[in-house]
Amino acid sequence: MKAFRVHTGLVAPLDRANVDTDQIIPKEFLKRIERTGFGEFLFYDWRRKPDRTLDPAFVLNQPRYKGASILVADRNFGCGSSREHAPWALDDFGFRAIIAPSFADIFANNCVKNGLLTVVLPEAQVATLMKRAQETEGYWITVDLEKLQVRDDAGFSASFTMDDFNRRCLLEGLDDIGLTLRHEAEIAAYEARRFGTR
Repeated sequence: MKAFRVHTGLVAPLDRANVDTDQIIPKEFLKRIERTGFGEFLFYDWRRKPDRTLDPAFVLNQPRYKGASILVADRNFGCGSSREHAPWALDDFGFRAIIAPSFADIFANNCVKNGLLTVVLPEAQVATLMKRAQETEGYWITVDLEKLQVRDDAGFSASFTMDDFNRRCLLEGLDDIGLTLRHEAEIAAYEARRFGTR
């Protein structure tokens, strides 16, 4: 898993509340067994017209947001089913952090396990970031997990919180397998004792 420490990137504003995981990655694209290749299907039903061509009105199809790596959204982002494919699609598309007033718990947990940072800020601060991203072309911010801070070059600065365990996992790039492998020596010693007594 990629570690997350400090990331500066272009912001894309998704001014929608209650974005569910079936909108993030529709169910018809869940047939792959790899974690990659889902980015092209991110927000598929919103990004495309009925004839399946890209809809230029959708925010992520607008040239000014091409290459955005920070998504700012409204409350309850990631609600709905618990599919882990949602953070896979966001990551594969190029996002490293999502900022919103609230997230669905399972979605936020799946993000941490895949190196994607979810930042909870008060609605007023999220609205400020959203407005700046909409009004200022090329709006970049810094998300600093080391200092637990979001900031821009125009005077915006906000602190956020995160539980120590998830923060450490992101800072060190540790998913469940990585956490287990930190005890590789103890596991090997146990296996040697176990099989040595048969």
